[in-house]
Amino acid sequence: MNASPFTIILLALSLALGPGLIAASESQSSADKNFQEARDKYVLEFLRRNPNIGTQLGAENLDPSLGEIDGALRDHSASALAAEDHWLTTALESLAAIAPENLSPAMRIDRELALAQIRFQLRLHQTRHYQERALDTYTDEPFKGVDLQLQGMRPSSGKTRGTEKEWTLVSHRVAEIPRFLKTAQAQLETGIKSGRTPDFRMLERHGLAATEGFALYFDKTLPELASVQVSEAQKKRILPQLNDNSKKAAAAYREFRAFIAATFFDHDAASNTFKIKPQFGDDRFMLGETEYDWALQNNFKVSKSSVQLYDESLPIIAATRREMIALARQIGAKRKLTLSQADDEAAVRAVLDELSKSYPKSDAEMIENHRKAVHRLVEYSRETGLFVVPADYKVNVVETPEPLRNSISGAAFVWPATFKDNGVGSFYVRPTGNDPSQLREENVHAVADVAAHEGFPGHDFHSKITKQYRREISPVRWLTPGSNDDSSSMWGDAMAGEGWALYAEALMAEPQPHHPEGFYTSEERLYMLQSKLLRDLRVRVDIGIHTGKLKYNEAVDFISASLDFLPGSCQNAAAAADERKKVSCASAGAAVLRYSKSPTQAISYRLGKDEILTLRRESKELLGDRFSLQAFHLLFMKQGLIPAGYFKDEFLREIQAIARP
Repeated sequence: MNASPFTIILLALSLALGPGLIAASESQSSADKNFQEARDKYVLEFLRRNPNIGTQLGAENLDPSLGEIDGALRDHSASALAAEDHWLTTALESLAAIAPENLSPAMRIDRELALAQIRFQLRLHQTRHYQERALDTYTDEPFKGVDLQLQGMRPSSGKTRGTEKEWTLVSHRVAEIPRFLKTAQAQLETGIKSGRTPDFRMLERHGLAATEGFALYFDKTLPELASVQVSEAQKKRILPQLNDNSKKAAAAYREFRAFIAATFFDHDAASNTFKIKPQFGDDRFMLGETEYDWALQNNFKVSKSSVQLYDESLPIIAATRREMIALARQIGAKRKLTLSQADDEAAVRAVLDELSKSYPKSDAEMIENHRKAVHRLVEYSRETGLFVVPADYKVNVVETPEPLRNSISGAAFVWPATFKDNGVGSFYVRPTGNDPSQLREENVHAVADVAAHEGFPGHDFHSKITKQYRREISPVRWLTPGSNDDSSSMWGDAMAGEGWALYAEALMAEPQPHHPEGFYTSEERLYMLQSKLLRDLRVRVDIGIHTGKLKYNEAVDFISASLDFLPGSCQNAAAAADERKKVSCASAGAAVLRYSKSPTQAISYRLGKDEILTLRRESKELLGDRFSLQAFHLLFMKQGLIPAGYFKDEFLREIQAIARP
């Protein structure tokens, strides 16, 4: 049987192996071998110093020397960071001394990426001194490390899971939490002396609310989970120490919360409420234009300045809103709704109100709707041939764990451990508490684009493909300097990860054979456009609040008015009286809080998607009829989680070579 063109393309791709933490091949040049040795040395030391990131990757399967890092937490102490900065400076000098012109294309990309990562880490510590105010990193990191371990455990029998070694390492990591939080307190105390303290909103959300949730998790939830999931044969050896360590971790969280409360807040004993002390009550989240532009260039490899992106954002926002208005009127006509002819915003609101009537009556039904949407997306892609989807493909759609609900305001995806054969990613859906006003926002028309983004063909599919080709992707391309996913993060991985997920939403709207309107119904397309509008708005809002062009409350008002077509300020008394505006303002407020904590992350969605579309257009122009969308998608995902600016030229050369007759 003759091989299909796509099979031939896949074979060519499989032969184009990118270098990893493996022995250098005999065909490598001496320059490549020297660089690979220096690069892999940097990767291994990075993972030793960043245990959570190692856990997320399943690093013990990358290199046996990393077998114990799952039992550790990062050392954020001043002495440890001083030693780390010395190592980073030495690594920077070593990698910079290797002449890029002597390296193969893949190695040149890795060199440039590693240098950017190191520059970011040094700047985070030495210029921004962010360790003195990284409150969400300190509160969230211990739980995330343990949660990642639990997700990656090997299933045993029945409800049990995990080997004795895996549970022992969990216990060791939990035992580290009191030391970790004492170090966090010391860093925050240094920040108070130097005038570098967290923003009051982060103090409220993470210092008071999140710490309470994490204390409860280690006091109750983790011991209860372990009592069910640890096998009978292991319980006597594991549970006593784990439970003791877990109780001490809970006490450490409560002690840390007490420090935050006493240091930054005034407590009204009569009402048991906390009010931020005046000296800490001003805005302290702003990154600043200089740092923002540095991050764009170094972290994202974007040549445009923050000013240019900010100025370009309004026409993009306006164009998406016009699309929404036109589609809303079409839906209104189809449903025989009486819409205002003079007021476009009122027309869109009327259609959205009508669609919101088809809402789930419980959180359980809401989550099931997300599962059904994923199933529809998979079947559609099989029918149209957009992707090759394995017969046993599944997405793990679950409620957001309670301890993470202070950090995650909407849906989210947690990637599985890349280098572990077992373990799956989790598509988190945040429960509403069966609140009808919130469930209306999660109506049956509003979940398809979310399922495309977080599930298929977005994050979940992306994670499975990259995991399949993990040994062909250079190890440095998996690293997430700063942290896994909080305000200390570099966010370079988001350009590929979030860019792909937003691209996946848009891809499902493209015409396909026998599907001229794509996957979505017209109603689902309206919500997809609203999601696109949110990502368009993020560019203006994130840059605006971090460079002083927008005040915090102005950003909240701007999102509510633009995204939900609800004019008026969220600060007015009328906003509290109008249930629809109240919900909109609460959602906008949660969004701006998120952006305030993690500068540049919010812009990675639109910028990353735009890079993929540009790369796709240029690939198609080069290849003409030989262009394969399946091959393009696979080759893109095999580049790893790095911005396209690093590999664009080499990608175009490689896709030409692969498609050559």
